Amino acid sequence: MADTFDVVIIGSGPGGYVAAIRAGQLGLKTAIIEKDKRLGGTCLHRGCIPTKALLHTSELYSHILHAATFGINVSNPSLDWAQAQKHKQKIVDKGAGGVDFLMKKNKVTVFKGTGKIAGKGKVEVVLTEGGKKETLETKNIIVATGSVVTTLPGITLDHKRILSSDSILELPVIPKSLIVLGAGAVGCEFASIFNHAGSQVTLIEFMPNVLPIEDIDISKELEKQLKRRKIDVLVGTKFESVETTATGVKVTATLPDGTKKTMEAEYFLSAVGRGPVTKDIGLEKTNIQLGPKGTISIDPMMRTTEPGVFAIGDVTPYPWLAHCASAQGIVASEFIAGKNPRPLNYDRIPNATYCYPEVASVGLTEKKAKERGFDVKTGIFPFSAVTKASISDEGIGMVKIVSDKKYDEVLGVHLIGPHATELLAEACVALQLETTTEELARTIHAHPTLSEVMHEAAEVVLGHPIHI
Repeated sequence: MADTFDVVIIGSGPGGYVAAIRAGQLGLKTAIIEKDKRLGGTCLHRGCIPTKALLHTSELYSHILHAATFGINVSNPSLDWAQAQKHKQKIVDKGAGGVDFLMKKNKVTVFKGTGKIAGKGKVEVVLTEGGKKETLETKNIIVATGSVVTTLPGITLDHKRILSSDSILELPVIPKSLIVLGAGAVGCEFASIFNHAGSQVTLIEFMPNVLPIEDIDISKELEKQLKRRKIDVLVGTKFESVETTATGVKVTATLPDGTKKTMEAEYFLSAVGRGPVTKDIGLEKTNIQLGPKGTISIDPMMRTTEPGVFAIGDVTPYPWLAHCASAQGIVASEFIAGKNPRPLNYDRIPNATYCYPEVASVGLTEKKAKERGFDVKTGIFPFSAVTKASISDEGIGMVKIVSDKKYDEVLGVHLIGPHATELLAEACVALQLETTTEELARTIHAHPTLSEVMHEAAEVVLGHPIHI
């Protein structure tokens, strides 16, 4: 009889592979199953990492086009898209190699194939090479199968002209024009990539604002900045249809006033969402019942309703973010190892959108804070008043702090502007330590730095701003 594993993890994305690392660190006999050729999941191969690589290239190109502002004369710069794709792949390959190394370092057994629950304490693997089946015996199972691209009824993805967020990453050319459906994080990031690269971009969003989950003031500011970059932003707009033409695509949508608008472009990107991978993974062999949008319900220790089966990442109802999945994976593995991990506070899961300008947030929006019954006070401070932002000619956007009047606790921090996703780390620590606005204002920030916006926004909340 084969040895019994302490834990078998199905899926090697940032939830699964991090769970495997922590399990290995804690001395658990661990196996991980991955159906793709390389470990790392959607985030590494078709999501976070390749997208950010292309974002960096296109943004750098855009800055070079304006280098004369800083006294640098560059004659006829051009964007080599083929080389940009090679750079993207180099970063992805390096990341995948890093995950392979970490599995070996932490003595995690890797199975390349498709895994599914085959009964209590059993996971069946159909190996990629040869199609042979193996049944693994295990004390615990972690489902980390992630999510896949979904689209709206009536949209047929041909991955030639009508693209998904997966297939657009392999686009061999820079489109002359692109219509993006969905102004969430994915849609806004791809709109920025190709706008920087020189494409004429149209962004369509059904909700009244771009990035609908963000604080309303941030969403409105982003819409303004996207329009300044000549992106055609259509919010409150209902998508009707898309069809291919001899030269690209034709899209019909209904504007907020009820009028129909027909648009043509070379390519169309559907960026309207993702769905959890919960089919064909053996859930019918368990007592697990699917919840909202086909997700798996879990308790604070990531346990499902089936004893010995845990779930993390995009198959759960919680934020579908790589760092959330990783945090969930650590909790699950520590619990399995008999530790007493602290439950996650999902209010403190940060959001980061790498469009231009960047958007980042953690904690409650002003609206949510009021809905929870807090007596709210806010402070907004613009990047235009920060000298460091002016040095790089990026004095755009702002920081908004949401605080509780009664105890002065910082409830949420929302940024839009240069390097907002990096500046967010201070806010994450502040919320984790239940910092007050006054403590943030009394924290001395180095000058000149972009981080001064945090200090200044706190001063605004307290009623005595310095530089505005």
